Amino acid sequence: MLFTDSEIIRSWHVNAAPWTKAIEREEIESRKLITNQAIINVILEEPPLELLDLGCGEGWLARELASKGINVFGIDAVPELIEKCKQRGDANFVVCTYENLSLLKLDKKFDSIVCNFSLIGKESSELAVHFSLNQLKANGRLIIQTLHPLIACGDLAYMDGWRPGSWSGFSEDFKEPAPWYFRTIEGWCRLFERSKFRLLSIYEPLHPRTQKPASIIFECVPEADL
Repeated sequence: MLFTDSEIIRSWHVNAAPWTKAIEREEIESRKLITNQAIINVILEEPPLELLDLGCGEGWLARELASKGINVFGIDAVPELIEKCKQRGDANFVVCTYENLSLLKLDKKFDSIVCNFSLIGKESSELAVHFSLNQLKANGRLIIQTLHPLIACGDLAYMDGWRPGSWSGFSEDFKEPAPWYFRTIEGWCRLFERSKFRLLSIYEPLHPRTQKPASIIFECVPEADL
């Protein structure tokens, strides 16, 4: 079966409402137990004044960071999710797909750009990382949290490629699971290198019960800043 980035957007249009409900009710165990706080901790190691939340969803992270005095600007491709952001927070939010990021005329650069479980596709994720390079201030950081490749790989071959999606473990309200593009750790590193980023740190937050990685967090800086 041939998967594309456009199928991801279509799925999120369908599932915006149940996703918002799941976040509100803290139905995603790994997020509640470890990954939400993990991304906040990495961001606050060097607290930014200005942060871009790329793929901000319904805005929970933007609200958390805004409460700590950080000026957050959020971008997401799904209008329903951006509307939720605007209803619940004072941060600036805009609807834009990753494919159209180059058309945005942002009047500022950022100390940090965060992609929290928001780089799901192939070309779209590559465009998002490329875009981030020119939107960071000097010594700015790109921080990406995503599924840990060694855990998410399952029984399939450990190689980059499209995989079918699943809403296993979620409520019956979720429909049409989005496909996703699996990247090995080497695959992520190649993407950073092609985009002229240097990988500074890798974090592997452990699930408190299984003691296996619940995610992986990459911290990168533009090569020109080193």
